[in-house]
This record gives sequence, C-alpha cells and structure tokens, in this order.
Amino acid sequence: MRLLRALGAALVVVTLLTLGGCATPTGVGRDTPALPRTERGRDDLIKAAQQVLVERCLARRGLSSKGAADERRENGTDDAEDRRLQGALFGRGRPELSITLATGYTVKAHTDGCLAAAQRELYGDERRWFRAQVVVNNLRAEVGLRLKDDSDYRAAQGRWAKCATPDDGPGPERPAPALAARCARESGLDEVRARLEPARLDQVRAERRHQLTTYRQLRTRALHRAADLYAERTVPENQERGSTPS
Repeated sequence: MRLLRALGAALVVVTLLTLGGCATPTGVGRDTPALPRTERGRDDLIKAAQQVLVERCLARRGLSSKGAADERRENGTDDAEDRRLQGALFGRGRPELSITLATGYTVKAHTDGCLAAAQRELYGDERRWFRAQVVVNNLRAEVGLRLKDDSDYRAAQGRWAKCATPDDGPGPERPAPALAARCARESGLDEVRARLEPARLDQVRAERRHQLTTYRQLRTRALHRAADLYAERTVPENQERGSTPS
C-alpha cells in the first residue's frame, strides 16, 4: 500500500513539466533535449519519466495508481483491486531476476510488470540494470561486512553493545536513536568507522568497477531518454502557446 501511495504522490509532486525550469541544454540547437543542472534534479527527472511510463502502461491495462487506493477503500474493494494493481505494477508469479550479494542477501524482481516495462524503456537492458543497481546500492553494506574482519572495529562494536545494553536485561534489538548515537561516540565506534571506511569503500568500488561502469552507462542512457520524454511532452504545448522550450 505504501508503494502504491508513493507512486501516486510522485506523479503529483515530481512531474516532467516542473523540471523544465531548472534545466540546461546538452548541446546546441532547439531540438536538443535539456538536462537538469544538479544530480538531484537528474535523479528526479529519471524518476518522473519512470512514473509517466508506469502510468501509461497501467492505462493500457485499464488501471491507474493515482488516487486509486483511497477510492477503492471508500468503495469497499480495497484488497482485490490492490492485488490486481500490485500485480500489474510489480509482476506476478516467481521473480525472473535474482542476485545474491556478498552480504548474503538475495534480491529478486519480476520482468512482467509495468515497473519493469518502464525500466526497459529507460535503461534499455532491464537485466543489466537490475544487477548493476542492486550491487551499487549495496556497496556500503558490503563495506560494513568487511569492517567486521577488523579487530579494532569488533572491539569498538563490543563497547557500543555494552553501552547500549541496560543493566537489568538484554540489550534492545534497536536502541533509541539518541542512545545509539551517544554510545557510538563514547565507544569510539564513530572514530574507528571514520578511519576504516574510506579505504574499504575504495577497495569495494575497485572490485565492483564493472558494475559501477554499467550503472553509470545505463543511468546516462535513462537520463537522456527521460529528457526526450520531457521534450515530447512540452514541445507540443509550447508550440500551441507560441513559445519555445527553455
């Protein structure tokens, strides 16, 4: 349900039309799509384009994620319709894509939903994108796993655990944020992590350079495809108004 609401919210808050004012040309000529100046803006452009493609796909199936959850709840058809919408969005049955990370976690995804179709449109190769982005998004988790091999880090973790454990019982699975932060300072865990993480991260990035290269290449493709979609949506409107795109 949260994912469905997030899809609807993204379509309202981050649309392709609102991104045009903070864009810079990628080349010379009126027909060249424009790109946002900042990485945040470029991420938003890709996300907005993905949402547009997802909505187009859902519309072809007679569905929409915009405001759908609240309407169905009011009509008393929430569960069945949500299952149908989630199946259309994320796919059904056994996931076709799977990757097991160095941390031991396995991530899976479908190829038959509207989200997968949108990613194929943007990134070109859904399978390569899936594997690359999962690895890249979990680089720091892999660094955290490797830190556990360091004796200084394990000692600091032990001091942190002792600090976060109450005197009258076992420590909580997730200490309060304020307590966790105080113990991280007092145990020296923050200092050890700050000293060890950069080198470990460089090492992991070097070992995953192929996935990083693939990630950057496919993201660049998605960025330009998203800019093309933006241009397709705005140029006709601007021509009707007698103006030119920014």
